[in-house]
Amino acid sequence: ALMSDHGGMTGGRPSGSGQQGAAGPQGLVGGRGPMGRRGPMGGGPMGPMGGMMKGEKAKDFKGTMRKLIGYLGAYRIAIAAILVVSAGSTVFSIVGPKILGRATTKLFEGVVAKISGTGSIDFPGIGRIILTVLGLYALSAVFSYVQGWIMADVSMRITYRLRRDIAEKVNRMPLRFFDGTNHGEVLSLVSNDVDTVNRTLSQSLTQIVTSAATVIGVLVMMLSISWSMTLVALAIIPLSLILVGVIVKRSQVYFKQQQEYLGHLNGHVEEMYGGHTVMKAFNGEERSIAKFAGLNGTLYKAGWKSQFLSGLMMPLMHVVGNLGYVGVSILGGVLAVRKAITVGDIQAFIQYVRTFTQPITQLANISNVLQQTAAASERVFAFLAQPEETPDAATSTGSCGDRG
Repeated sequence: ALMSDHGGMTGGRPSGSGQQGAAGPQGLVGGRGPMGRRGPMGGGPMGPMGGMMKGEKAKDFKGTMRKLIGYLGAYRIAIAAILVVSAGSTVFSIVGPKILGRATTKLFEGVVAKISGTGSIDFPGIGRIILTVLGLYALSAVFSYVQGWIMADVSMRITYRLRRDIAEKVNRMPLRFFDGTNHGEVLSLVSNDVDTVNRTLSQSLTQIVTSAATVIGVLVMMLSISWSMTLVALAIIPLSLILVGVIVKRSQVYFKQQQEYLGHLNGHVEEMYGGHTVMKAFNGEERSIAKFAGLNGTLYKAGWKSQFLSGLMMPLMHVVGNLGYVGVSILGGVLAVRKAITVGDIQAFIQYVRTFTQPITQLANISNVLQQTAAASERVFAFLAQPEETPDAATSTGSCGDRG
């Protein structure tokens, strides 16, 4: 029974098959399990889950996302509230800089009037403007807190449903599935892949709404200040998109590889601990350690490269953003001398330019996260779609056992 349970590790075949038995040393390192698939020590998992562990994008992105949205259907009211609250929080934060620019203008005009002896600084008016801006920012913070609280509740409920469905599915799977599948891969579904979906729902979903609302709102506010300065600010977008596209394209490959080898590593460790006695009996320590070192090394390289490339994005975006600040400051100074805009408008516009580049970067990052989420969700849904053990098959198996 022990040899049969660990057939995926030892690569042995049931006795009487006419093939290399479980006690054969070759079975430990390179044989095939009862399902005719190589075990983790013989070249990686090749069971029913093996086809879902590749490093490429999700095979059916749209179909997988539709299934995931189907899981969200039971919480449509809460999600609608999240979208409304998220948009409201963004609007309140966007309006603030333009109103604050009026305080800067009043202060500048008061200083000029005081120097020329024609007036003084309107501190009460500046105070009212500041209180208004503080109120807007406070409302934005409250809306943001409510949004995070509701989204955390929804994401955890969906995560619970996914794990519950996987657990119930495991109990209905035929034994041949586990004979030919690395147990660690199934554990990776319950932990790593479901956690990936959870992170996307709790963070990226609201970021999509917030970033989209920020881009649209900031663009409207910049146009309301100066269309010519807006054109200068928009000139940096093509360069930003090119840099973001190049980084995302390269980092995505390593993020996929990282997710893939994390499952392989978990599967190998689970198999080695589960079959520790058998592995020791056939002197498989060196090969086990060598395979662990190989998987761990690949995981380290993929993780390092993915984090390094993703870490390049913000510094590069800051450099590009600084080019936009220079152009906006020069043009704003010229327009201020011509009295086409006020000093406060320049200050507000610079704040908007700084805000405008951030959601673009966030949307690019989210597009990469969504690809990872689709790949993880596809593996989960593919497992849930696996054929189950039917009552007829179970009865037939039991009858054969009785006759034997």
